[in-house]
Amino acid sequence: MDHDSSEPQQPKPPFPNQKQQSPGLEAELSPKPRYQAPAYKAAGKLEGKIALVTGGDSGIGRAVAVLYAREGADVAITFLPEEKKDADETRAAIEKEGRQCLLIDGDLSQPEFCKEAIDRTVAEFGTLDILVSNAAHQMRKEDLEDISTEEWEYTFKTNIEAYFHLAKFAVPHMKPGSSIIATSSETSIFGNKTLLDYSSTKGAIDAFTRSLAQNLLEKGIRVNAVAPGPVWTPLNPSDEGMSEEKLKKFGANTPMGRPAQPEEIAPAYVFLASQADSSYITGVVLPELGGETVH
Repeated sequence: MDHDSSEPQQPKPPFPNQKQQSPGLEAELSPKPRYQAPAYKAAGKLEGKIALVTGGDSGIGRAVAVLYAREGADVAITFLPEEKKDADETRAAIEKEGRQCLLIDGDLSQPEFCKEAIDRTVAEFGTLDILVSNAAHQMRKEDLEDISTEEWEYTFKTNIEAYFHLAKFAVPHMKPGSSIIATSSETSIFGNKTLLDYSSTKGAIDAFTRSLAQNLLEKGIRVNAVAPGPVWTPLNPSDEGMSEEKLKKFGANTPMGRPAQPEEIAPAYVFLASQADSSYITGVVLPELGGETVH
């Protein structure tokens, strides 16, 4: 059988001028983020599993939700009401893979919505095997004094407190062999001078992941995180602190000279969710940094 050894050409900077209001829509991003992963071959790794992916409407969350469906899982996704257009496309992509998708809209900065997301998933599908805490808020600020107390608190509520609440409400429903996966960031490793609040939440995510992994070991629930470098998603053009000029060059300073596409990041989430692949891995933060090395 012939194999095409040529690398698929992923989009490179410079990107077109564009700006969006937060939280941003993938439907309006140019070029469109790639999430369909045509080269990814499924092996039934998540057959019959139930997954909840927060922020599953777009970006990494969408790509993860679609690959989970391709591997045999039914998937619930959370999104903000204004992201419904993107969520509908994700649902269509999941259904195209032959799986069911439950749409749950609401604000994860509210603990009661975190509980609602878990409860609705379990009510719809009967159980929960995989929790992906992925949704995030990011807004660059040049100076420390530019970050309002409200902004700081909202970033923490959305990025790390939601992870805590989701895990707390999910664990009672989870059986041995279940998996919790969080989306961290290169900013947790290197810091970022214009993302002080965001970077801090990602550092907290890493520490919570390692600690929760130890805590849930006896229950047979594995807990890991993925720390991507720059990824082409609606988070970027909708970040008020990201100028059009900077967006044009987004990801150019990585060794690969470009940002990742969501379809390149998502397989790591399959790996970490699959007992067949990672039954001996828990408490790990996996870097996907386009050539940056971390010691």
